[in-house]
Amino acid sequence: MKFPGARLLARIVLVLVAVAAVVVTLAGCSLVEDASKSDTAKAAVGDCINVIEGSAVDSKTEPVDCSSDKAVYKVAQSYDKKTECAADYTSYEETLGGGTTAFLCLAPNFKEGSCYNESRVSGYKHVDCGSSEATFRVLKRIDGKADELLCGEDATGFHLIEADPKVTFCTGKPKA
Repeated sequence: MKFPGARLLARIVLVLVAVAAVVVTLAGCSLVEDASKSDTAKAAVGDCINVIEGSAVDSKTEPVDCSSDKAVYKVAQSYDKKTECAADYTSYEETLGGGTTAFLCLAPNFKEGSCYNESRVSGYKHVDCGSSEATFRVLKRIDGKADELLCGEDATGFHLIEADPKVTFCTGKPKA
């Protein structure tokens, strides 16, 4: 016995099964791709990063809450391939099997009153102000403006982020 519309119903079911298979396949590929990335590489624009151990080739980093003193960097831009970052940013590249899996442009996220170690090779790292590693203390943080003239007489240096969002960090000696 044949039922009217049985073929149409069978076709609709086959189409739904095919669509579901494609969605599962694409989601699975995305999960496999993300599984090969570190937590830092999965960070989104606006997330913050702590540098546990800096190195020109193999840094140890972790995402942290942006209000933490250890939130040394904020993700300003995120790409899947190597890109030129603005001069104010630090580049973070993660590779796997010779190919780039993540490329982040990181802006300093210094906290007023905190001390940092600055290295040409490994970038910035949060340190205790009494530590011999401390190279500068942030005396003042001015959000929304990139102008060293806003730093007072007690500042011996400054760091500017001229890309949006603009920030001026007035710096001094680590030990007050």
